[in-house]
Amino acid sequence: MAVMERPSQIIECGDFVLRRWRGQSDFAPAFKLIEESLDHLRPWMPWVARHSEKSTRDFLAKSEWKWATGDAYNYAITKDGTLIGMCQTYRGAEPPGWRMGYWLHPAATGQGIATRATAAMVTEMFALPDVEYLEITHDLANSSSGAIPRRLGFTEVRREQVTPPAAPSGSGIEVVWRLNRPTAAC
Repeated sequence: MAVMERPSQIIECGDFVLRRWRGQSDFAPAFKLIEESLDHLRPWMPWVARHSEKSTRDFLAKSEWKWATGDAYNYAITKDGTLIGMCQTYRGAEPPGWRMGYWLHPAATGQGIATRATAAMVTEMFALPDVEYLEITHDLANSSSGAIPRRLGFTEVRREQVTPPAAPSGSGIEVVWRLNRPTAAC
């Protein structure tokens, strides 16, 4: 596996593409994607309560800055040129670890897109020299999110109490899954 300094800005995934957010030029489609997904996201994503045009612009600006600093890599998920979701990876609390997250427009769920997008990001992140493990965290009640790390071979490493629950439908228990960097074959 080749070692890279940054993940690819465009990752082809067959019938869809992950691409780096394009700053403010992505504002209109990103805002529309979030607006159309609010009811779907509201139970699990606490940031939805603060959703606004300003928060979308701020997210896109921070995505640019964090990509440049190497602190986070945020991708739009597109299919036939239309935004259908997003995925990201960002530095965890411990330096060699990174956290991953994902969400899709409700019309794009149930097609394996989030699993395949996350798998592609796993490959990209383990091509970076400073990534020893990846983690995915979700609320215990969000079984759809929990299915993805399970499918990809992550191991549940702990459960953490969150008081109060971070999201409206949350149980208050965050499940943390981990995947360690594969060891090189001899």
